[in-house]
Amino acid sequence: MDHSFTILIPVYNEEECILPLVKETNKFLEKVSIPTSILFINDGSNDKSLELIKTVCISDKNYHFISLNRNYGLSTALKAGIDNANSTLLGYLDADLQTSPMDFFKLLEHIDQYDLVTGYRQIRQDTVIKRATSSLANYLRRILLNDNIIDTGCPLKIIKTDIAKRLPFYEGLHRFIPNLVTILGGTVKQIPIPHFKRYAGTSKFNFRNRLFGPVIDAIALRWMQRNVISYQINEYSKNLNGKQPNGSNDKKSPSEFAIGHNPILGSREND
Repeated sequence: MDHSFTILIPVYNEEECILPLVKETNKFLEKVSIPTSILFINDGSNDKSLELIKTVCISDKNYHFISLNRNYGLSTALKAGIDNANSTLLGYLDADLQTSPMDFFKLLEHIDQYDLVTGYRQIRQDTVIKRATSSLANYLRRILLNDNIIDTGCPLKIIKTDIAKRLPFYEGLHRFIPNLVTILGGTVKQIPIPHFKRYAGTSKFNFRNRLFGPVIDAIALRWMQRNVISYQINEYSKNLNGKQPNGSNDKKSPSEFAIGHNPILGSREND
């Protein structure tokens, strides 16, 4: 299949990282063999991030941006990027350079066989507290969801766009993209990648939203897993819309999520 690729990069107050990041993404753009563009999503930054992004986009046609009217959080920024991308594949990369754009090549090797290819960080280059809270959150998530996802929040992913546009995005659920893909009946591949120290600036996450937020969101996701609607059609009339109906394949087909019918999920802000 012929692919096109858009790399989504959410940005919130990352002025020190923008130009070094562009230098690294340019290395990827020079070598990638499929049409590729970069889409910055400015999530209400109040530093010079947007100014730098605009300068980059003016000088290079491979770079684009959208800017949100305020800071909504990572889940909303990713949703805005997905909604405004038209390529067949979408990538997710953080702006802090803790993962390398060049490692997208490792993920691209497998995307034809899977709906989502996600990295997992082999050796975390974070503070002791950050590593400890993330490890505990991942441990509790695996207990609650009974999954085999090693590093659900890894900021290096490639997903097929048709799947991405069906994902139900609530605040905080950017952490659970692999789980959401499997709920929709999709397939996931995990690839080990190197991890690096943050280039500059400070993390936007703290103890509360790194530990308690993910646990609450995992409980909500568990509710989704148990209540997702699936069905299988055995027979259908030949003149039904002139095509084979959805759900008439050889396995159960999870339906689209009915947004707004989840009594657990709220609209918490979680940067």
